[in-house]
Order: sequence, then structure tokens, then C-alpha cells
Amino acid sequence: MTSTRVAGLLLAAGSGRRMGRPKALVRDAAGTPWVVRTLQALRDGGCDTLTVVVGAAADEVRAALAGVPGTGAAEPRRRDVQVVEAAGWAEGMGASLRAGLDALASVHPPADAAVVMLVDLPEVGAEVVHRVLFEAATGVGDPTRVLCRAAYRGVPGHPVLIGSAHWADVIATAAEDSGARGYLAGRDVRLVECGDLASGRDVDTRAERD
Repeated sequence: MTSTRVAGLLLAAGSGRRMGRPKALVRDAAGTPWVVRTLQALRDGGCDTLTVVVGAAADEVRAALAGVPGTGAAEPRRRDVQVVEAAGWAEGMGASLRAGLDALASVHPPADAAVVMLVDLPEVGAEVVHRVLFEAATGVGDPTRVLCRAAYRGVPGHPVLIGSAHWADVIATAAEDSGARGYLAGRDVRLVECGDLASGRDVDTRAERD
């Protein structure tokens, strides 16, 4: 969406009960924390700003974020990472989504749309984010009203792109672990097939990670 401002919103507040630790702090084969890897995917995929919602082990996640390339003080073209702590993170994804969108809505001027990404999608990289942004921009009159999401072999997944005109209603309806699911149901959401780029599967346990 080259003519609009798109915010990357990463939900990384969960405790990862089944994983045995917060998923944000799980490391990939290269030793990179998932929270850092996913922020890099949002940045390299074309997002103009980066916001991450933390909750469980918030201090440790903040420390891990210090290693995100492009956020160092010496970088003249850096993109600062806004960190938002969801007070009710234990409720589930809904609380994290509300906290993140609230933070984005408070920025003036706000972004035209937000790309919502989960931290436990290790196969979903910058290529997927870029494709969703590119396809969302095709044939869209008002970018603030766009609803678009990645699909994997026809199954809707993440990331989900939500125009800013929808944020207030998503905030009002997001609850527990449903996120924006209830709001998106029955609406005209454009699916962008990305099954050739990733499986889109989320990883909940150590066995699935390995």
C-alpha cells in the first residue's frame, strides 16, 4: 500500500502455557527470539511503523526487542518500536488487540491501516506481509476501510490487515481469544492466497516447534 501509512501490530503478550514459556521469547534455529523475527518480517514486508503488545514476562520481551535491527540510536533511518503493555493480557488475544489498536488510534495522524500479526507463526515472513499489503492496495478506493487477510490453501489466517475506519468497532467487540474474528465474520474480507509462501500454522507446543 505504497500511498498509505500502514502500521505493523504484533500481538506477543501470551504466557505460552503449552509451550512452557512466553512464545515471544522462544528462539528460532539461528537463536533469534520469535518477537524479534516477527517484527523484522513486518518491517521488511513494508510496514511504516512497528508496535508490539507485551504482557507475560514483559521486561524480558522488552529486553529482547533491544536487538531489533534498525532501532539502534546510531541508525539515521531507524523505525522505532512502540511497546504497549496489555494490562489484561491474561484474558487472551482480545485484550492484546484492544490495547494495540487503542495505542495506534492515539497517534496523530493515525495510520490508514494496521497489519495484525501473531508471534507464533514462525513460517510467516516478510514475503507474506508484502503480498498482503500489495494485494490490499489493488482496487481499493478508501484504504481506511480495507479488510484483507492472508489465506493458506483457502483457509483464512494471519496477518490480517484492518483499515483504521474499523478499529473502534474491533476494539468494542474483541474479547477473550477471539480477536477480530467476530467482527470479520460476515464482512467482505479479501483473502490473499499465500499457501505457496508458508503453511500459516501456529506453533503451540515444544513438539510442534521441533
